[in-house]
Amino acid sequence: MTAPVPTPQDAAVTLTVMAAVASDSNGAPITPSNVPHSGAAANPTAAVLAARFGDAVIRSEVIWGETTVFVTREALHAVIRFLHDDPGERYDYLVDVTAVEYRDGARPIEVVWHLRALGHRRFLRLKVELPKRGPLWVPSVIDIYSGADWLERECFDMFGIRFEGHPDLRRLLLWEQYKEGYPLRKDFPLRGRFSRSEQLKQALAADPEARYSMEELSIADAFHSLPQDMRARLAERSAHDEREEGE
Repeated sequence: MTAPVPTPQDAAVTLTVMAAVASDSNGAPITPSNVPHSGAAANPTAAVLAARFGDAVIRSEVIWGETTVFVTREALHAVIRFLHDDPGERYDYLVDVTAVEYRDGARPIEVVWHLRALGHRRFLRLKVELPKRGPLWVPSVIDIYSGADWLERECFDMFGIRFEGHPDLRRLLLWEQYKEGYPLRKDFPLRGRFSRSEQLKQALAADPEARYSMEELSIADAFHSLPQDMRARLAERSAHDEREEGE
């Protein structure tokens, strides 16, 4: 089936594809097409961040129409707070928090935040680079996006990145006593660090039935049946939420 030949009327609606916003000449949103690998227009937020935060913005790049801004670890929380609160930016949706490690041992680990400003139809990727030999931590943004809770825990679980200020930072996909390290790090062996028999032994020793029950419990009964360390974490998280609501 051949593509239809454009008519003069069709040509009047010229598609303008930019990195920040893809729209036709009437401003209606469209799906980007024919986006170059490099050289596309940058999300205007990149220039705003460079002007406001100066040297804290290390560099920015546009790849396949998506803008990535590299910032310092120390400025990360202030940058995200600005992007969330500023009326001209309003990045109201935290899509993901993850990390990237390269096989090149000299390259730093990158912690990545994907943000969307739904009202402006903008996408922005923020990155913080962490030297592998240095402390692997970044500030938590859970006080800005409550949805960062499990996203940060997953990144900690898989990569070993600590999110300072997170009220309940612990493993999410693996059990809390997991001792083999962080499965998405490049130095993690495909078969794990322990033998299959040792892995099975540890899994059975975890005794999940001690923490989960098929019986129906009241909220109070369920809380008091939890281990002491888990009750302490939940109480601390509840106090943190109450403080946030009171501010």
